[in-house]
Amino acid sequence: MSRKYFGTDGVRGKVGELPITPELVMHLGYAAGKVLLGHEQAQGPGAEKPAVLIGKDTRISGYLLEAALEAGFSAAGVDVLLTGPLTTPGVAYLTRALRLSAGVVISASHNPFEDNGIKFFSASGTKLPDAVEHAIERELESPIRCVPSTQLGKARRVNDAAGRYIEFCKSSYPNELDLKGLKLVVDCAHGAAYNTAPEVFHELGAEVLAIGNHPDGVNINAGVGATAPKSLQERVLVEKADLGVALDGDGDRLVMVDAQGASYDGDQLLFLIARHRQAQGSLKGGVVGTLMSNLGFEHALDRLGVPFARAAVGDRYVLELMQQQGWQLGGENSGHIICLDKHSTGDGIIAALQVMHVLRASGRTLAEATAELAMYSQTMINVRFEAGKRWKQWADNARIRAAQSAAEAELHQRGRVLLRASGTEPVLRVMVEAREAADATRLAEQLAATVREAI
Repeated sequence: MSRKYFGTDGVRGKVGELPITPELVMHLGYAAGKVLLGHEQAQGPGAEKPAVLIGKDTRISGYLLEAALEAGFSAAGVDVLLTGPLTTPGVAYLTRALRLSAGVVISASHNPFEDNGIKFFSASGTKLPDAVEHAIERELESPIRCVPSTQLGKARRVNDAAGRYIEFCKSSYPNELDLKGLKLVVDCAHGAAYNTAPEVFHELGAEVLAIGNHPDGVNINAGVGATAPKSLQERVLVEKADLGVALDGDGDRLVMVDAQGASYDGDQLLFLIARHRQAQGSLKGGVVGTLMSNLGFEHALDRLGVPFARAAVGDRYVLELMQQQGWQLGGENSGHIICLDKHSTGDGIIAALQVMHVLRASGRTLAEATAELAMYSQTMINVRFEAGKRWKQWADNARIRAAQSAAEAELHQRGRVLLRASGTEPVLRVMVEAREAADATRLAEQLAATVREAI
């Protein structure tokens, strides 16, 4: 079944335009509630009434969409627990800890504030399987039929949600270690982690300077956070800090900065964790990356004898492949890092703590711990298309395919070319990877120009 609303990470779009309108979001809550009710009824007559947790980031539209979702779930007969601003991994954790039927996050992650989205977690704290998303989409085709008043869902606030999540994050760090003597700059992207991330690191002993921690509803990700680490790099140098930690708007991505102001992406941080675990004999299996994972990362793992597998882009696909392989480590170069022995999903705070564990235990700096990793230069260009254009048919275009083949022939196995349609916005991502930065940039620009001309 083709997807009409769900992309690679839930339902996402510009607020006020389909699918992110109050009407459709209310219907989405109702449809999800009906699917959950059907699942509970299948468990037998003694099954409890389903309940869901709803968390959100700091976008101003979160209030609107939270109310719409709550109404939809209530109309379906599902109880709702509301956390207020909480990171995506925080919602995943509390859904599991409170033994709820599902968790819902209102967030568009790293996107600007005008966008928003709805993503779902299962009772086990993982992204919903495709089959369940398909069932929700089928239910969206039916009109809302409110249950009788005696069966309406109720709603209540979870007042200690942030505190519970802070303690969970701290529990992922070894009891015998602390962060005393470490000066950190923590960039919360004016997002959902603003009231939790600084506290986690502070309570573990670090001296913490928080930036990007004053959300006003419209400044989320605006020149701050994991997608814009320059401000963090500058602040680390000014403050003479030991490390910088940058999260994105919903707290599931991580970029780190060392004392010299150099930034480290998901591939580099994942390599550091995997290498340490292998040396300690605690690495279970191999590492899962994605089609976007750096070729240098793959080669470095190969030299260590660590198996590596690529999943489709999207943390849900990384997790699925990890579970199939029985491995514990996986992630994306964008900063999603999954440590299944610590959490059921990617978590920027927990990933940062795993990196700090390695640095504390080894006595190394970030540069020293990643010295064996020779990254290839990557250039990615997003080619945007106007609404209504048949841009998803790029794969059948002879000119684009010929240009891609020509670029691959020029690289001659000394790099990679990847064309990928985004699952969250109408763009085609053109990525070229090469040993030399000039080659990656030149070939990516040539290929992007061909794409623009061809479609």
